[in-house]
Amino acid sequence: MRSETCWALLIVGVAGSAADRAAAVKQAFQLSWDAYYEHAFPHDQLKPISQSGDDSYGGWGATALDGLDTAIVMGNQVVVNQILDYVPTIDFSSCNQSSVSMFETTIRYLGGLLSAYDLLNGPAANLVNETSKVTNLLTQAASLADNLKVAFTSETGMPYNGIDIQNQTIVGEPTNGLAAIGSLVLEWTRLADLTGNAEYGNLSQKAAEYLFNPQPSWVSPWPGMVPDNLNISTGEFISDSISWDGGSDSYYEYLIKSYIYSPSRFSSYRDQWEEAVNSTIQNLMQNTTTGSGQNLTYVGTWNNGTFSATMGHLVSFIGGNFLLGGSVLQRQDLIDYGLALTEGWYAAYNSSATKIGPGALSWNATAAGDNGQTDTYDELGFYYTASSYMLRPETLESYYYAYRITGDEKYRDWSWEAFVGINSTCWTGSGYAEINNVDNTTQGGGFNDLQDSFLLAEVWKYAYLIQADDAEWQVSSNGTNSFVFNTEAHPIRVSGN
Repeated sequence: MRSETCWALLIVGVAGSAADRAAAVKQAFQLSWDAYYEHAFPHDQLKPISQSGDDSYGGWGATALDGLDTAIVMGNQVVVNQILDYVPTIDFSSCNQSSVSMFETTIRYLGGLLSAYDLLNGPAANLVNETSKVTNLLTQAASLADNLKVAFTSETGMPYNGIDIQNQTIVGEPTNGLAAIGSLVLEWTRLADLTGNAEYGNLSQKAAEYLFNPQPSWVSPWPGMVPDNLNISTGEFISDSISWDGGSDSYYEYLIKSYIYSPSRFSSYRDQWEEAVNSTIQNLMQNTTTGSGQNLTYVGTWNNGTFSATMGHLVSFIGGNFLLGGSVLQRQDLIDYGLALTEGWYAAYNSSATKIGPGALSWNATAAGDNGQTDTYDELGFYYTASSYMLRPETLESYYYAYRITGDEKYRDWSWEAFVGINSTCWTGSGYAEINNVDNTTQGGGFNDLQDSFLLAEVWKYAYLIQADDAEWQVSSNGTNSFVFNTEAHPIRVSGN
């Protein structure tokens, strides 16, 4: 049960010290973990309504490995050791699913194992007394990668996404998405550096020659921007859709993060990122005006020559990515754009009855009229095109970067408002669940029976870190960082540190 202190904090909303807020988020994490541990462990995720388990990610305990480094940064020694005791029991050569996703397995499991290893070998070493428990993390990370390597057996060396682990075969067509191909470098290169086996890094970096020089050349209308799907057997793109949305998002995210990890090895990734953000500013970024005259900034999509003024919640991480890159490259213009993009999604969160942002929004005035949303558009400058909330972290992620880079306390307040909304609306009594309608304060218009692993990996981590004291794993305001977060919010120690 929540303590009376936590309840009081929830009632007062944005009141309370940063330390009190951080403590409340730690308690929400504990509630999430306890419900998962009781009803679903070692399955991948909790189904809180039916109080059962979900095995969408291979059945290796995704929530445990996703939540491990969050427990570490929160100093939760009990949960840390519960998970560490489980890690060596996992058999990554056996799977209860017909196939697993190379992308999802890398960002959740491999990222989680490596992050915990880096933290427990460094600034959080005090949490574990037995060195073998930490060594097991790297051993299991290498075991997992060895079972995933079959994904790189295409003619070009670019990875397939579907893998039958037990039979070591490929599942599906010889196509893959941009994010699934381009979001492996950080984890696989870190594994190479830690083990001394360069093969891991070389395999993941092979895709760059195809992604940085897209073929046929006409598929890239602007420098640095490429479509969301390609044939990995030929190396040619087969899509006309260009965006920062799901399927493409973390490719752009990893360009600058790879550079942060190792500037000497990934300077070309930095160059690609700068081209992409410059093209995004010029071609995909738009402003909309609210009824009170406030200007809001959003990023649309480009499909076969047609611009669409829509933006999904997944894309709201872009503010944080611009802020991170702007701080590292000392580009104030990118910091300013990042803050504007972050403010656009705060407006979306602030507009709902629950103070949680919608699954997607649009600022297309014509479409608003066609959908009977003219009044809403005139007042807010946007309207919802999807009202659900899938326990997603992306807006909280941008709040985190905004606070860490500017020090402005309002971002802490924004994050706390969102936390209060999520904590009170998504709680089921036995874990947290996705909701159908962010504008409905009665259980969010109904629950979807799933507590996603990234609730523990990302939502609670960003909500906690923004209120927490400075630490080695925190993002720095001066552009010099000891850790860089993968797309699942797992802090990876940068090369050389």
